[in-house]
Amino acid sequence: MNKKECRIGLIHATMNSVQPILDAFSVHAPHVTLLNFMDESLIFELNETGIISKAMIRRLMNLVETAEESGVDGILFTCSSFTPCVPQISELFNIPMLSADYSMLEKAVEMAECIGVIATVEAAGPTTTKLLKEAAKERGKQVNIQTRVIPEAFQALQNGNRVRHDQLIHGTISELSSDCDVIILAQFSMARALETLEARTKPILTSPEISVKSIVAKVSGEMKHTGEINKNGGC
Repeated sequence: MNKKECRIGLIHATMNSVQPILDAFSVHAPHVTLLNFMDESLIFELNETGIISKAMIRRLMNLVETAEESGVDGILFTCSSFTPCVPQISELFNIPMLSADYSMLEKAVEMAECIGVIATVEAAGPTTTKLLKEAAKERGKQVNIQTRVIPEAFQALQNGNRVRHDQLIHGTISELSSDCDVIILAQFSMARALETLEARTKPILTSPEISVKSIVAKVSGEMKHTGEINKNGGC
């Protein structure tokens, strides 16, 4: 079988997720070719309704189908709010697929028993908390989770006010650091706040770096299995 370069499709529901994951790939997997697929109306509808509807899942599937037809070797969903849909969607496609945050949540459960979760999208807070509990249950581990949702930070970012966005997240990090052993920033768009954080007393996990390494490893394994290995020895 002919060797080929690795191509990964990124499924976005908000523009705020795009730059953080592009930056992460440029640092941790610069040899990978990225294709971006976007439906920004998904996050607006989710914020309004708080429910992932069947119609929204179909729209996500349409993005995946377009990515697959474009010849990608794997797909990464960059919006953690839609993580619960990924297993359902992945069953319908013969292509490696990962959600933005699950690898990060597994790492958090391995690291600590008291975990702080910060989200800026209403649906992302409960979703991340539920997935953390599931990850802990799979490992037979008890965890204490403290979740904070600050939608005004997401709105500030949408309005181009990064300073306000970062300040709100910094304040919540400070609040949770007194009780939690590790803190999770639930969305890709939040990772930028760490660039302006002056100090941290507890580990803070963000999903861009972890998810890049996870999808690259997953696709590499598939490419090795099929014999489609690029010059770098994998994805």
